[in-house]
Order: sequence, then structure tokens, then C-alpha cells
Amino acid sequence: MRPSIILATLASAVAAVLLGPAAVANAEETAQQTISRLQDSGYTVNVDRVGSGRIDDCVVTGVRNPQTVTEYIRVHDGRNEDGSIDWELVPVIKSKSISVSLNCS
Repeated sequence: MRPSIILATLASAVAAVLLGPAAVANAEETAQQTISRLQDSGYTVNVDRVGSGRIDDCVVTGVRNPQTVTEYIRVHDGRNEDGSIDWELVPVIKSKSISVSLNCS
């Protein structure tokens, strides 16, 4: 495997862990802003709510369970020293989901 691909894969993995979903709801954010921020980050947001109030009256009580589905795609990466084709597996994110709990009472 080429060092540049290893480095790029490692950098992507570290960024995903560090940046993650930014799952903690900010005290200044409304419920809708929290949901929108997560959706803008590529997540499908599953909402659990208590109460029947409007979304404007809801308070985020929890952000949990981020899940990422990754598929590995085989790509041609040139030739090996012996002239054979060099194939690499590259991770591709297929979907991301997260749950947000709201208190709307």
C-alpha cells in the first residue's frame, strides 16, 4: 500500500473521530438548530420526543448513538514492483445516522 494512501486514510479516520457528529447539544441552540446542524453534517436524524409541543418549544435532552455504515471499494492503484496490478481498498461512507431526544412538554 502506498504511504500517501495510508496517510490519507489515517487522516480521514482521525478527523471523523475528532469532529464526529459534534453530538453535544449547545445550550444556545434550539432543537431545530441542533437537528439542522447534524443533518448538514451528513447525518440522518432520528427524533424521539416526549410531549406534543411545537418544535420551537422543545429542548434537546440527548444526542446519542451515532452510527456510520462504511463500504470498502476496490480501486486500481497502479502496478506493483513485479508488474502486477496493485489494488487498494478505500473506505466509502454509505450512511450516517444519529438519534436526538426532545422534551416538548
